[in-house]
Amino acid sequence: MLKDIFISLLSKYSTDPIYIESLWKEIEKKHTSKRRYYHNLTHLEHIYYYLIEIKDEIQDWDMVLFALFYHDYIYDVLKKDNEEQSAIKAVSVLNSLTTIKEERIKICKEIILATKGHNISNNQDINYFTDADLSILGADQENYKIYTQNVRKEYKYYPDFMYQRGRIKVLHHFKEMSRIYKTEHFFKKFETQAKSNLTQEINLLSK
Repeated sequence: MLKDIFISLLSKYSTDPIYIESLWKEIEKKHTSKRRYYHNLTHLEHIYYYLIEIKDEIQDWDMVLFALFYHDYIYDVLKKDNEEQSAIKAVSVLNSLTTIKEERIKICKEIILATKGHNISNNQDINYFTDADLSILGADQENYKIYTQNVRKEYKYYPDFMYQRGRIKVLHHFKEMSRIYKTEHFFKKFETQAKSNLTQEINLLSK
């Protein structure tokens, strides 16, 4: 499914099927790395599933899609500039598609960079995307448990005491927000369950 969506998207801006295929292969290779247990193609599908529900509310659907495919292009748990490096890659690809205007490329870049802190934006497309990116926090308990297990696997290089300390800090960052989800659509859908999931995980890690 993702490959078809990507090819359809790129075909609007390039007439070179070999180049388009090469870009997809890069994305596929990155997201199927053995080090990725959560930030993989399934994660992209999950985000797409929730974004497509509100497609009519999004102003620049294509830039949101580009952000989807590239927001986790670079993902190294040992680095702190994954979003910045992913944005650089996205901008490079978009600049190679000469028909895309600079202001649209800037939007894609801003969406990707926004996934670092998930703070509210004046651009509603960004809010929709970051909310969809955090939709897993509002999953039912079984799927939330699988999510936490997969995240732990990605951070397997860290001993438990280091991981727990870092993870609790991240969880508190979201829990202490006045609201996790910036848009009404996602707030109504996930906020209550997300706050419950975060509280339970913090309590579990704090034992």
